[in-house]
Amino acid sequence: MDSNTDTTGQSALDSIHHLAIVVTDVAASVRWYQENFACRVAYQDATWALLKFANTSMALVIPAQHPPHIGIQVDDAARFGPLTTHRDGTRSVYVNDPDGNALEMMARD
Repeated sequence: MDSNTDTTGQSALDSIHHLAIVVTDVAASVRWYQENFACRVAYQDATWALLKFANTSMALVIPAQHPPHIGIQVDDAARFGPLTTHRDGTRSVYVNDPDGNALEMMARD
């Protein structure tokens, strides 16, 4: 069985890794989310944070660094363009869907 099939032999589905929303103050937003929800901080610096929830993650980003977007993990992310390695070790490329929504196509490795 390869990584494109599940235990039943069906094609495996791609994964939503995270949703990214724009905030004006990462630290203040992290505090607010932690005060109001059961989540944990996986990464945080001055320009972005990644919050882990039970079923997905949410990135808090500032507009000068990242667009609001959906991060999708796929086996063949490089088919969307050259992958960039980010400070957290992930590799991805940003693309837009036909309606202009930003997607971060992330390698599974």
